[in-house]
Amino acid sequence: MTDQKPGAEVPHNPGASSRLLAARARVAERGIETRHLRRMWGLPTTTLGLTRWPPGLTDRLRLRWSYWWQAQLLDCLVDAQMRAPTQTRWTRIANLTRSIRLRNLGSWTNEYYDDMAWLGLALARAGKEIGLRRPDALNVIVAQLRDAWSDHGGGGIWWRRDDDFKNAPANGPTAILFTRLAADGGDPTDLRRAEAIVDWMEQHLLDRETGLIFDGLHVTESGEVREVERTVYTYCQGVFLGACMELARVHGTPQWLDRAERTVTAVATHLTTIGGVLRGQGGGDGGLFAGILARYLTQAAIMLVSLAPDRTALASRAAELVYNSAEALWKNRTVAPGGPLFGPDFNQPALTPGTLGARAELPERDLSVQLGGWMVMEAAAQLERSGDFPRPLHRR
Repeated sequence: MTDQKPGAEVPHNPGASSRLLAARARVAERGIETRHLRRMWGLPTTTLGLTRWPPGLTDRLRLRWSYWWQAQLLDCLVDAQMRAPTQTRWTRIANLTRSIRLRNLGSWTNEYYDDMAWLGLALARAGKEIGLRRPDALNVIVAQLRDAWSDHGGGGIWWRRDDDFKNAPANGPTAILFTRLAADGGDPTDLRRAEAIVDWMEQHLLDRETGLIFDGLHVTESGEVREVERTVYTYCQGVFLGACMELARVHGTPQWLDRAERTVTAVATHLTTIGGVLRGQGGGDGGLFAGILARYLTQAAIMLVSLAPDRTALASRAAELVYNSAEALWKNRTVAPGGPLFGPDFNQPALTPGTLGARAELPERDLSVQLGGWMVMEAAAQLERSGDFPRPLHRR
């Protein structure tokens, strides 16, 4: 089956576009449209995100390529389509989906399992939420992820092919994807795979002092753990939280909710800055990390309302982290062509890159940083749209 045009299955709240956070999400989207979205090599019916703005020659020629940034762009566009669906955006999503494969030399996969998991999640959401289905792509990606499990280091899936590293960024999104596919009528074995992955993360990557998830671990050829990478990243917490909530939705057992609660509490305690704002983690890939955490905090907050009415305080705490981050991000934006420009640290004023001089390599140039900001804005707009979490009033 190939691309299908949207129909009645696209959810839409007619009043959402008039709300403040929905409006902010829209202008964040417009900034990326203006500065980053271009045809690939001038070909019709193609769209990709330029990795930097202002773009250099390597960016214009698409020599600089980040598969997983494009997957996050796809996910953000799906968010926007759910917020306020349009035929123009739906076509853009279809063009982006085709262009990812074209730029990836005709393949849906690469050597990184975390990258593939992110694209799989975005494609699955596009199919379920807006009716743009690519089962050919999803099947290829899922098959690769199923084969990535091994017993080295006690289990888990690899970060990339022919490597010695297993980490949260690969295992977390894979567990989310497997759970969603199984819950939507797919292979029930994927649910058991997801459970095994999250249990492995709990056993091998959990910092029992803070409740946070470490980055990953290196293993020897014989399968023994050689070294644990104890670095803590915001998005590792996000994908672990997201996996626990998806499993809670399927099983309804407190075990998964308890792990989710521990994670939200740990994030609020250890990974926020002044005003309860999520900590940024620089440019490059790090520009997406806090946005990904905000996405799964939002999903946790909304899911907890129906799954665990006795945990309303937890839901409110997760929502507050997102609202605080969105407000700080908006307050510290700067002006650029087409819309707001966000910085990598939500609590610091963003800077406008120049084409020359000291500011030429600012992280604000990175598509990842702008996507991370847009992701936070869409997450906050989704909370506002749900009606369960009144937006707090912030002093100007």
